[in-house]
Amino acid sequence: MNNSQKPIALDLFCGAGGLSLGFKEAGFKILGAFDFDPIHVETHTKNFPCSTSFIADIRTLTGSKVRRKVGLPEIATVDVVIGGPPCQGFSMIGKRNMNDARNRLLGEFARLIRELSPRYFVMENVAGLMCGEARDLLASCLRDFKAAGYRWVTPIKILDAANFGVPQRRKRVVVIGYRREQKKPQYPAQMTKTVTVKQAIGDLNILGKKRTLLRSDIYFGSLGRPSRYARLLRNNTSELTGCLRTAHSTDVLRRFRATRPGKAEPISHFIRLDERKVAPTLRAGTSKQYGSFTAARPIHPTQPRCITVREAARLQTFPDWFQFHPTQWHGFRQVGNAVPPKLARAVAKSIWRTIHEPK
Repeated sequence: MNNSQKPIALDLFCGAGGLSLGFKEAGFKILGAFDFDPIHVETHTKNFPCSTSFIADIRTLTGSKVRRKVGLPEIATVDVVIGGPPCQGFSMIGKRNMNDARNRLLGEFARLIRELSPRYFVMENVAGLMCGEARDLLASCLRDFKAAGYRWVTPIKILDAANFGVPQRRKRVVVIGYRREQKKPQYPAQMTKTVTVKQAIGDLNILGKKRTLLRSDIYFGSLGRPSRYARLLRNNTSELTGCLRTAHSTDVLRRFRATRPGKAEPISHFIRLDERKVAPTLRAGTSKQYGSFTAARPIHPTQPRCITVREAARLQTFPDWFQFHPTQWHGFRQVGNAVPPKLARAVAKSIWRTIHEPK
C-alpha cells in the first residue's frame, strides 16, 4: 500500500456501524461489513453507501468467502479487521451466563483473523470479559491469535469512552493485535476534558415541546444554540431523524418530575440524566431471539420524558446525519449496541499512524 491509498478495513459483527464510522473517519476504507441481523445490515447499508454490507452468520463464513463477497483477491492484503462479538454473556449489567452460545463467537472471530491474515485487528467487548470465568474464554481466544502469528498490545486495557470525548461512562475491553512482522501500535491517549450531557443534547430541548413527535420520527425546524461538541455533530439540513417521543401517562410524568438528576425513578428504575455530568452506560435490550427485552431508557435531565433515539445517538457521538431504524425499539437497540464512533476513531487513528509511519 502506498501513502495515497486508504488502508482497507473489514467489519465483522458490524451492527449499525459504530466501529465502521470511527475507522472511516480516521481514514480507512470500509470495504465490507457483516452482521447476522438484517435490521442492522439494512441500517449499515443506508449509512455506508460506498461499502458493501452483508447478512451473514459468522460461524458459516470463511476467509475465502469474505474475500469473494467483497471482491478482494486472495493475495490482496487486508490492513485491519475490526469487530465486537456479541457480549451479553460476559456483561456485568445483564444476566452473566458463561454458557451463552454467543460467547463462542470470540473463537469464530479469532478463526477469521487467522484465515484473513490482516496486518492488524481490533476486538472490542464489555469490561466483564476481564473478570471471573470470562477470563478463561479471553485467554483461549488469545492463544488462538498467538498460534495464528499475532501479538497484541499489552497490557490489554479497559477503555472508558468518557475519557475519549464521549459524553457517556462506557467501559470496554479493546484488544489491539498485529502480525509479528508489523509495527506495534499503541492505545490512544486519553483526553483531559469530558463532555457533559448538556453539551451533548442541550440544543435538542425543543424535541420535548413538539407534540407532532409523539407520532413522527422526523423533526423539521431549528434547534437551540449548540455547544462546540453539538456543532460538530449537527446536520446541515433542518430535518432530524430519530426524534419520536414516548407518550407517557400522567402518573409517569409525575414520577419523572419528582426524580432528581442522577437518581433512579423507584418504579421504572430509569435513571434521570444529570446535565452537568456524563451519562451512564446506554443499554441495548435484547433481540427477538433472546426475548425482545427493552433496556431501561434514561430520563431527560430537565424534561419529564425518556430521551429520544437521536438524543441517545448524541450521547454515543453519532452525527445527526446518521440514520437508525425508525422504530424506537430497534433504534435504541442499535445505539445501545454500538461502539461510540469517537472512541473507535481514537483507536483507528492510532493504527492509521502506525501504518503510515516511515520505515
